[in-house]
Amino acid sequence: MTVRAVGRASSFSGIAKFRELGLLAFIILLSLFVQWRNPSFLSLENIDDLITNTAILSILAVGMMLVIVTRGIDLSIGATLALSGMITAMVVGSFPALPPVLAMLLGIAVGIVCGSLLGGLVAKIGIFPIIASLGMMNVFRGLTFMVSGGKWVSAHQMPDSFKAIATGSVFGINRLVFIAVLIYLIFYYFINHTRTGRQIYAVGSNPESAKISGISTTKVVWLVYSIMGALSGLAGVLWVSKFASAQGDTAMGYELSVIAACVLGGVSIAGGSGKISGIILGSILLGILNNALPLINVSPFWQNAIQGFIILVAIVINVWVKRGVERNHLLRRNM
Repeated sequence: MTVRAVGRASSFSGIAKFRELGLLAFIILLSLFVQWRNPSFLSLENIDDLITNTAILSILAVGMMLVIVTRGIDLSIGATLALSGMITAMVVGSFPALPPVLAMLLGIAVGIVCGSLLGGLVAKIGIFPIIASLGMMNVFRGLTFMVSGGKWVSAHQMPDSFKAIATGSVFGINRLVFIAVLIYLIFYYFINHTRTGRQIYAVGSNPESAKISGISTTKVVWLVYSIMGALSGLAGVLWVSKFASAQGDTAMGYELSVIAACVLGGVSIAGGSGKISGIILGSILLGILNNALPLINVSPFWQNAIQGFIILVAIVINVWVKRGVERNHLLRRNM
């Protein structure tokens, strides 16, 4: 093996290990640039708005990461969010005394049902994830309009206790942010310190090898879609509580933003790789773009174009790094 090949292998290994640092550096440089153009960007009030508005996105990114790691995709999360939010809003509207915790559990339960149905189609019947989730997206969106009769549930129909789920605070921290942090801690432990967490990555890395080693790929895939559904259901409750409104078209197309946050965070679309730290940074970067571009008077058209360009660059970098890491493994094997 040549010295040049060894150096190249070491280089790619370093990139794969520390690419989150590059993303963090880009976030810092972008923030400084926006602050230079608009001094109000790094004000405490704007930072609080940015973090709060990114919380729901970051919660959904956790579930989407697990789905993508298993080589899947879920395009139905926006519809699941809308359905769970609508059902919960209608129930709390009819029963104003319902405790907020039970309202959240109701939304999660609706989401689990949706996620389990989708997971069954993918894991047990073998329908391609993009096809199954696209079909269920329309089913869930249609059910949202059916249960609501095409009407909205507005703020005056919701009790203050329900609206306080998203607007209240815990230990001086906004509840949305607190819930997001709690979820990240739970799933960090789940992914890194449990057998099931390791099995999820094993299935995504090599499904055939996972089967041979005794892992039930069907159960693992069904589980990740159920988790995605549960987080979508929770996000639906938080969304309706935050905006004090439940509509049939709530979160239309929001799944694309969640997928973008995962891709920006280094989650490989090919499956098998993705880190909690990466999707946190990816969600923050997407939140900064959504918050900062209007502050520096970028037109809505260019906002979408800039976001799309950054996402494409992230995908190219991820593919380049993945190929480099694969070459690195081959080179090391031949040493």
